[in-house]
Amino acid sequence: MTYRVLLTDPLGPEGLAQLRQRSELEVVARTELGPGELRAAMRGFHALIVRSRTKVTADTLADADALRVIGRAGIGVDNIDVAAATKRGVVVMNTPGGSNVTTAEHAIAMLLALARNIPQADAAVKGGKWPRERWIGTEVCNKTLGIVGLGNIGTIVAERALGLFDPFVTAEVAARLRVELVSLDEIYARADFITIHTPLTPETRGLIGAATLARMKRGVRVVNCARGGIVDEEALAAAIRSGQVAGAALDVFAEEPPRPGHPLLGLDQVIATPHLGASTGEAQVNVAIAIAQQVADFLCRGIIQNAVNAPSLSPEVVQVLRPYLLLAEKLGALAGQLLPEPPLEVTVEVSGEAAERESRALTTAALRGLLAQLLDPSVNYVNAPAIARERGIKVVESRATQLSDYLNAVRVGLRTASRTTAVEGAVFGAETIRLTKIDGFRMEAVPEGHILMLHNRDVPGVVGRVGTLLGERGINIAGIELGRERVGGMALSLIHVDEPVPPEVLAELRQLPQIVSADVLQL
Repeated sequence: MTYRVLLTDPLGPEGLAQLRQRSELEVVARTELGPGELRAAMRGFHALIVRSRTKVTADTLADADALRVIGRAGIGVDNIDVAAATKRGVVVMNTPGGSNVTTAEHAIAMLLALARNIPQADAAVKGGKWPRERWIGTEVCNKTLGIVGLGNIGTIVAERALGLFDPFVTAEVAARLRVELVSLDEIYARADFITIHTPLTPETRGLIGAATLARMKRGVRVVNCARGGIVDEEALAAAIRSGQVAGAALDVFAEEPPRPGHPLLGLDQVIATPHLGASTGEAQVNVAIAIAQQVADFLCRGIIQNAVNAPSLSPEVVQVLRPYLLLAEKLGALAGQLLPEPPLEVTVEVSGEAAERESRALTTAALRGLLAQLLDPSVNYVNAPAIARERGIKVVESRATQLSDYLNAVRVGLRTASRTTAVEGAVFGAETIRLTKIDGFRMEAVPEGHILMLHNRDVPGVVGRVGTLLGERGINIAGIELGRERVGGMALSLIHVDEPVPPEVLAELRQLPQIVSADVLQL
């Protein structure tokens, strides 16, 4: 199969080469598209690769009939409506590692330039002036640096800053970095410089606002090379004018480019750059190659890496988990066929080898099997969790040392308003999967194909009578698995047949005196 890839923002030649060396991919670059043209252009494409310019909205995706993946060459995905993509079952990937060092270095450069007024002094000298007395700076030595957000980039900033500051931060790995962990309020009270390295989320939007700035140490300097919108720009401008904040260095703005007359751009104490955090030659090569490789691997090999809306699995982990993913999906589909009403809660339990890996992917697989059975076969690994949330289905996942008699096992349980059900399966060897329990009935059945499921009384002659009836109706039996609760009690029979059992044959089976129920399963 040929997969079509659309590029709407410039991608480095190294990335294009990565894509074009794959014979399965057809690459089309249309970097001239306007916002109103993208929707129509998306038809027929399996992948979209963008940078920060292209805005991927719910409306943009409305006609994306073949789209499977959106690749963002860079770390931020705020220009992509991830929720809308998820609903459509589209994987959204970014490249979180490609520009980490570059962005961290830019933050350090902005911080030092802010401390010593380098851009202002440079502009003055180039304008024929020599204002040594006006642009007196401040040393960073023996000052305190507060880092808000100690993820990948914030950690690199902390490492680079160790030789400049007495740093303290608000996140993990403090022991390795020799930093002090404190609350945000303590950062605001103690820090001489504050640098921001959090993503833009509903929780961080406006994090640095009027109330926050008022709690900061007077004369603080603020650096933001993360995302526009984290800092309330109007409030920051007011704080600089009042002297509460000595200055700010900003690489990002809520609106880019900022509007004419923006209050921060008229202040001498503000340094601004046009979103240059990831703009080095090395970083551009890194992110271009990374996103090209990720998109190609997803389309050609089904490997998900650096996804923001689906579990990311390496090729090695995929190899190990493949039978468990298949088993979990089969169990979800089976459980969905056992209950006549919508589920309120889904429980997925994993033991053995899979429990040591990314068990969240198995939960997603079970949801996919369940919801594809109940709602729509187009439900996939990306949108299944979102659909479950929309329908108010509670999802519980857990890991166990051993679930049952089998080491490598998966159990899927469903609870509805009136009852519960649970099905279990196990993986044997490298690839063999078996259904091992249905509501307490033990067996070892192949979870595949057309299956006639009978609940019957455990008395002699049941199998013979059922076999005779099916044979008379021209239905061939491929295999039988039996389970019972106790001798003479209730039994469960799974009869694999070569074709679906017609409704009239099911009705005849239900008339047999030993049969309590008869249903058809499809796996």
